[in-house]
Amino acid sequence: MNILILSVGTRNKIVQYFKKELDGKGLVIATDASELAPALYDADKHYIVPRIDADEYIGTIKKICIENNVKGLLSLIDPELSILAKAKQEFIDIGVTPIISDLNQVDLCFDKFLFNERLKKLGFNAIRSYIDKEQFFHDVEKGIISYPVFVKPICGSASINISKAHSKEEVEFLFKRYDNLMIQEFMNGKEYGVDVYIDMISNKPTAIFIKEKLLMRAGETDKSVSVHDKELEAIIIKFVSKMEFKGVIDIDIFKVNNKYYISEVNPRFGGGYPHAYECGVNIPNMIVNNLEGKENQGVFHQYDEDVYMMKFNEVKISRN
Repeated sequence: MNILILSVGTRNKIVQYFKKELDGKGLVIATDASELAPALYDADKHYIVPRIDADEYIGTIKKICIENNVKGLLSLIDPELSILAKAKQEFIDIGVTPIISDLNQVDLCFDKFLFNERLKKLGFNAIRSYIDKEQFFHDVEKGIISYPVFVKPICGSASINISKAHSKEEVEFLFKRYDNLMIQEFMNGKEYGVDVYIDMISNKPTAIFIKEKLLMRAGETDKSVSVHDKELEAIIIKFVSKMEFKGVIDIDIFKVNNKYYISEVNPRFGGGYPHAYECGVNIPNMIVNNLEGKENQGVFHQYDEDVYMMKFNEVKISRN
């Protein structure tokens, strides 16, 4: 049983984990548009492919799947997720299972304002957000919201073009400089990252790993500590059920004044997932089980608390 991981970039650990879990039952095949993507060289086999926006991209990936008898595939980068979700049925038709939520859920995750509106409709705490800056200025005058606030793209990832604004002048400057922005209340509290797997057969969450984020770098968790929180776990179970996610997702959550606020969802492996795996929350194994037709059982709070993750740099050397 072969698994294809798309746009691997620097996510060497994910490739290594899948190789370990397959344990000789199949190959891990990796792709990227750059031959200098280091994770390519941890795979059993790799391909250099066109950029994800190329017309021939999906056709190229389907050809790789057919030639290598690929059973399942997934992507590790945000810009590719909607492309993959749109082509989901095309892959199913050739016997390949994409490990990804459906297109509606994927697209909703990347429209941060609409996602926030959906949270409110479903009864979850949502961060106060605006796309109309005049309405925001009005609410500031009324004392409904105050500075500082975050100004960020409505659709964006990796914390690109996110700014902390302390005044009306700064907000006006940012709206003149960038298009399609939103304003969001600054959440001054603890931040959590939650790795979740929703079984592809039962459609029920079977793994939840909660970590408190201690330090971020380039939009990813750089240092974190594992925690148990039954209240938050219950919120997550209810949330993923109502949103109808599938496969692996990464959820960002804030705790302010003893209330939990879901900030956003990445419908893929998060950058901090190695913390979960090293604590025994084995999502690659659950994916392998699903691809073999086996339903996973729930594995909740079966990991140690107070386990720290600290990322560091490594170097991959390739000689042609």
